[in-house]
Amino acid sequence: MIRTIYRNSKGNSTTDVPTTHWKVALHDPGGLFWVDFADEPRERVEKLLTDVFNFHPLAIDDALQQAHVPKVDDWGDYVYIVVHGLSFDEKGYELGTHEIDAFLGKNFLVTHHKNPLLSADHVWNTCQRDPRYLARGADYLLYHILDTLAADFMPVVDKMDDAIDHLEDDVFASTDRTVLNRIFAIKRAVLHLRRIIIPQREVMNRLARDTYAVVDPSERIYYRDVYDHFVRLADINDTLRDLISGTLDTYLSVTANRTNDVMKVLTILTALFMPLTFFTGFFGMNFETLPFGSAAFFVAMMAMTISIPFLLWRWFKRQGWIE
Repeated sequence: MIRTIYRNSKGNSTTDVPTTHWKVALHDPGGLFWVDFADEPRERVEKLLTDVFNFHPLAIDDALQQAHVPKVDDWGDYVYIVVHGLSFDEKGYELGTHEIDAFLGKNFLVTHHKNPLLSADHVWNTCQRDPRYLARGADYLLYHILDTLAADFMPVVDKMDDAIDHLEDDVFASTDRTVLNRIFAIKRAVLHLRRIIIPQREVMNRLARDTYAVVDPSERIYYRDVYDHFVRLADINDTLRDLISGTLDTYLSVTANRTNDVMKVLTILTALFMPLTFFTGFFGMNFETLPFGSAAFFVAMMAMTISIPFLLWRWFKRQGWIE
């Protein structure tokens, strides 16, 4: 799908601009032209980016290949930017990333993404309702997309925080293997989140502080605001990493304690029956062939068999080994 919106230098806006009129829109220095490619075939996107916008082949190749880390490249007349949106599967504890590639020029913005992106859809609908967003220029339009993208990180972070809270409760209820698997799944998600936030924070820092020909100096403060959002997200991510590490430590401690309880019971049972094992092994419990065999000796053996474990149990309890 290709979406386009064009605001000319006179302030008039139109959508669904035919590809034959794209170059006309690009040659309007006072206008703003936004093209959004969403899950469009590679060949068609590559042809339009090459023939209409004349982007460098390396920049186009980066935009059409997914799985790039967040970055910003200055190509003089335009800036190429890679950022990521997030989604979180609460059942499988998997963190999904949705890459968005953007080309920012003086009077144009080109965005490309494979999956539907809520931030792009939100800004698109906002621009149609309120043309003032387009009047601010392409750099402000990109800021609005990035700011919405940063805001969408918070619900994902909150879901991960809630998942860790539930895990902490489950650790004390059960030490089943599935609990450990869930801990490691969230741990991987938190580490993946860090690998997205840290580079993306540096992208915002460069947009806010570096000098780019296509970014108005007065607009840099807005990118600094987005940078502050990602600084806060990085701090929250560190907190999540500490929480999940603490949950893993708690799981190991609870497992060790329960193992100790089991070993304690088994040791006590072994100690209780150790004297009986000695007597039965020594005498063979065959009273007829013993030289001092008699009914009285049989009664004495039965009395010791019953009383010794009981006396040992009382002694263990007095020592505090049994609660």
